[in-house]
Amino acid sequence: MTSSPASSVPTSQSGQSQSVRLQGFGYWAAMLLGGLGLLLAINQTFNLDILGFQPLGNAYLYYLIGLFLSAAFICFPAWSGARQKVSWYDWLLAVLALVACGYLGHYGLIMIQQGWEYSAPIEATMSSAVLLVLVLEGVRRCGGWPLLFVALLFGTYPLYAGSMPGFLWGNEYSLPEIIRAHVMGVESIIGIPMQVVARLVIGFVVFGAALTVTGGGDFFMKFATSLMGKSRGGPAKVSVLSSGILGSLSGSVISNILTTGPITIPTMKKTGYPAHYAAAVEACASTGGTLMPPIMGAVAFIMASFLGVPYAEIMIAAFLPALLFYLALLFQVDIYAAKRGLEGMPAEDIPRLKDTLKDGWPYLLALVMLIYMLLVMRLEAYAPYYASLVLLGIALFKRQYRLSPKRLMLFLRELTTSVANLVAILAGIGLVVGGLSYTGVAGAFSRELLLYADGSIPLMLAAGAITSFVLGMGMTVSACYIFLSILLAPALVNAGLNPLASHLFILYWGMMSYITPPVSLAAITAAGVAGSNATRTGFYAMRLGGILFILPFLFVLNPSLILQGETGKILLSIVTAVTAIWLMASAMEGYLYRIGILAWPLRVLALIAGAVLIYPGWLTDLIGFSLIVVIYLGSGLVNSPRNVSSKV
Repeated sequence: MTSSPASSVPTSQSGQSQSVRLQGFGYWAAMLLGGLGLLLAINQTFNLDILGFQPLGNAYLYYLIGLFLSAAFICFPAWSGARQKVSWYDWLLAVLALVACGYLGHYGLIMIQQGWEYSAPIEATMSSAVLLVLVLEGVRRCGGWPLLFVALLFGTYPLYAGSMPGFLWGNEYSLPEIIRAHVMGVESIIGIPMQVVARLVIGFVVFGAALTVTGGGDFFMKFATSLMGKSRGGPAKVSVLSSGILGSLSGSVISNILTTGPITIPTMKKTGYPAHYAAAVEACASTGGTLMPPIMGAVAFIMASFLGVPYAEIMIAAFLPALLFYLALLFQVDIYAAKRGLEGMPAEDIPRLKDTLKDGWPYLLALVMLIYMLLVMRLEAYAPYYASLVLLGIALFKRQYRLSPKRLMLFLRELTTSVANLVAILAGIGLVVGGLSYTGVAGAFSRELLLYADGSIPLMLAAGAITSFVLGMGMTVSACYIFLSILLAPALVNAGLNPLASHLFILYWGMMSYITPPVSLAAITAAGVAGSNATRTGFYAMRLGGILFILPFLFVLNPSLILQGETGKILLSIVTAVTAIWLMASAMEGYLYRIGILAWPLRVLALIAGAVLIYPGWLTDLIGFSLIVVIYLGSGLVNSPRNVSSKV
C-alpha cells in the first residue's frame, strides 16, 4: 500500500520532484521522522513498551500526527515552484507541528480526564489553533485546493449552523469551542479515519513498501506474463492481471501505473495496440486494484470501522465484484485482439511458469500467510507486520534484492511519504466528520433525502451515484467515501438496502473519477507513460471501465454478489453476472465468440440481453438467456458473409 487510496491524489504524482526535493538534511530529517513514526506504531501495536514509552489513547494519535505531518511539510512542496528544495517556511511548519502535537500528546490523558474539549487552559486552546491551521495547510498540499475548500466549509460549519434554514440547521459553536472540539474531541482530527491509520493502515503500508524493495513487483509481473503472455492480445492481459495483483497489494492507483505501466504499455504498443488504448487498459487495471482484496486501500479499513465489522468481511464482500470487473477487462481486451487479429508476445519474452514459481514462491507464501491471518486468525493489526518480516527474510537469500543500506532507505522513504500523505489528508477529512457530527446535520440530511426520494430506491441510488461521482472528481476516494458514508449511506440503509452493499456502492462510484474525464487522474498518468493524448485516453478508459458504472447497481440490488445469502442463489447470481458482463463487453467491442463481427442489430440485442441479466429475478434471467439464443440463431441471417468468416 505504498500510497493508499485514498492516497492517490495529485501530489502523489510528485515522486520525481521528491527525488530532487528530498536531498541532504531534508532527506535525513524526513527519514528520521518516518523511522520514529514506524517505531512508534510498532511499539503500540505489539505493546513493546520501548524505553518505558507507551502513550495511551489520544496521546499516541497526537504523537503520530506530529511526526508524519512534519514529514509531509518536508516531503511535499507548498506550490509547484518549490519542488526543488525544502524552504525555511517548510522547516517552520514542521517544527510547529512537532511542538503543538508534542504538547497535546503530553497532556493527552489529562485532556480526557478534565474534559478539555469543553474547557481548557489558554495554552491548550492556542496549541489546538496552531495544529488546526497546520492540518489545513497539510490537506492543501497533499489533497489539493478542492479538498481544502471542503474541509474549510464543513470544518467551520458549526460557527454558523444555527443560522441555517430547515434541515441544514444545527448546533452552533463559538470559535474557541469549535477549535477545542476539532482538536481535543474524539470525532474530528483524531476521529475514526486517523484511528484506523494508526491502528491498521501503517502496517499495510509497511507490507507494500517491503513488497516493493524485495522484488515482489518483478515476480508478479513475470507471473502474469507466464500465464497470459502467449494468448492473443497477451500484453494487454498481462497488464490487466499484473496491475490487478500489484494494485490489490499496494492499494495505490497512481504508483501502480508508474510501476507496471513502463513495462506493460510499450509491450502492448509493440504488438499492435494503439497508444491510447494501451494507456486506457493500464489505467483501468490499476484503478480496479484498489477495489481488489486482500489489501485494497485505506478506505476499506475505514469502511470496516464505520460499519463495525471485521476487515475480513469487507474483503469477502469486495472480492466477487472486483473479480467481475477484471473479468470484464479481460473479455474486452481479448475481444479487441480477436477482432483485429492481434497475437501474443514472442515466446522468447515469456518466462516459464515453472521457473517463475520456483524463483518467486516465497512471495506467494507471504501473500497466503497475510490472507490466512486476516481471514482465519483475524489478526488484522499484526498480519501485515509478520508478512513483511517474511518478505524481508526473503531478501536475505536473494542477491539482487538483499536488504542493503540503500534498499533499507528506499523502504523507509516509501513508507514515510505514503503515511505522511495519508495522515495529512485524513486529518483534514476529520474536520468534515467533526463538523457534521457536532452540528447533527448528518442525520437530518439522510432523513430529508429519504423524504424527497419518497421511498424510490432507484431514485436514491441515482442521486447517490451522481453525488459520489461529482465529489470523486475533486476529492480523494477516502475523503469522498467518508463524507458520503455519513450523509448518504444511512439513507440507503434506512431504505432497506444491504448496509455493506450500500457502503461499497459509494466507494465504487467515488473511484469513477480516476478513469472519467475531465479529472481521470489514472488515465492522465497512463497517457503520460504511453505518450498518448490524455483526453482521448480518458474516454477510452471510461469505455473500457464501463462495467464499473454498472457493478455498484448490480451488487447493491443483489447482495448475493457480495457473497451474502444462500449458496445456490450466489452461484446463480455469479453465472448471470458473468454472462451479462460477457454480453456487454461483446456489444461494446462489436464482436461475439463463434460469430465474429456483429452487425448493429445483434450488438443492440447483446446489450439488451446483458442489461436484462443484470437485474435479479427468474423472469429477467429467462429473457436474457433467450435473447442469447436469438442472437446466435439470427447471426447467419443478419451478419454478412465477411463477418461470418471471422469466427474464433
